[in-house]
Amino acid sequence: MVREWDPRTASSAEIASLLDTLNAVLAADLPQDPPWRESSLREYLSEVMPGERRISWVAQAEPAANGTPGQILGHVHVLLLGDIGVLEVLVHPAVRRTGLGRTLVKLAARRLRDEGFQSIGVEVVGDTPAVAFYESLGFSREYVETRSVLDLNTVDWPALAEMATGIGAGYHLEFCPGGPPDDLIDTYARTKAEVRDVDDSELRPSSYDPQRLRDSLDTLHRRGMKPYIVLALHEQTGEVAGLTEVVVPAQHPTRADQYDTIVVQDHRGYGIDRAIKARMLLELRAAEPALSEVQTWNAQANEAMLKVNAELGYRPDREWCEYGADVAELVHRLDTTH
Repeated sequence: MVREWDPRTASSAEIASLLDTLNAVLAADLPQDPPWRESSLREYLSEVMPGERRISWVAQAEPAANGTPGQILGHVHVLLLGDIGVLEVLVHPAVRRTGLGRTLVKLAARRLRDEGFQSIGVEVVGDTPAVAFYESLGFSREYVETRSVLDLNTVDWPALAEMATGIGAGYHLEFCPGGPPDDLIDTYARTKAEVRDVDDSELRPSSYDPQRLRDSLDTLHRRGMKPYIVLALHEQTGEVAGLTEVVVPAQHPTRADQYDTIVVQDHRGYGIDRAIKARMLLELRAAEPALSEVQTWNAQANEAMLKVNAELGYRPDREWCEYGADVAELVHRLDTTH
């Protein structure tokens, strides 16, 4: 049984069943990743930025003879993000190769077509069955990043402390748990707008203006995702010369997600990138004692940041790919092939 589904009004049993399927997928495809928890999972699935919408469907097994609701075996949601729909599909390993994944994609693609969207995108993890699945549907690979993971148990903390102080004269670092202070929002947004140390992912856009940045931080908190920020401030001007962002999700609090790391062009060459990332790890060690890993994503051509990550102890894990398709063409293929 496949039906449209709203996580905001779903029962606790449905949220728990979806979590079971999510963790079954992780165990099969990404066995080194930590299992997710139910903490703030409902909010993670439902909260979006102003102006964005998320539409979801679930595939649920038939109820048991005693009336107990069937397990949620599949889930698809599409995030309506500007002029693109961003897709995410989960299918329990026990029911793969039954056509369920294809059915879920068709539902989302038809909705996008009906709402006038022309493009659909999806993040696909390398070395998982998702690669062949999306390529078989006609999706094309458009962008590739490398995910790297840092095991905090392997960190040389004295060396890291030295890296955190290796910054040129005229700069100082500031740790901002929860987000930047309001008096720095404007310069923070200008820094994000000027340059990024990673290529901008169409499926994970950054926030470049002050109000959208405030909205983004508010949305993170509502989704149960706590941001931590380290700033490099230029003492002469008070401007943000560099920043790095890490988010610790309630859903998998032992592994944090590295977001943007940015150093403004005029302030490069002073050791800011390595210093802010080292300081972040030192702060996280104290602020999040349960944290054991940090994962980050970088464009493969971004040799400078890959070098900094290697110095900090990150180890490349696997490719993380963006695939895309034309919505009308995708719907046509799904309607005419089996």
